[in-house]
Amino acid sequence: RPQDPAMDLTARQREALQLFAEGRSAKEVAAILHISPRTAEFHKASIMKMLGLHSTAELAQYAVRHGIIAS
Repeated sequence: RPQDPAMDLTARQREALQLFAEGRSAKEVAAILHISPRTAEFHKASIMKMLGLHSTAELAQYAVRHGIIAS
């Protein structure tokens, strides 16, 4: 059985994934994580690439399916 690619995410990326999946903007994620909005966007792009996702909606669906956020 292939390993879940989310296991390769850093703790910070998992935090960002949860926040983006909850519908937060890059500016909100940045404020919560004390990073720049550009860094937040970079985390989002990296996460989506690692997980093979193409939209924020897919990111949210992934998070729900994997128990990262509640539906």
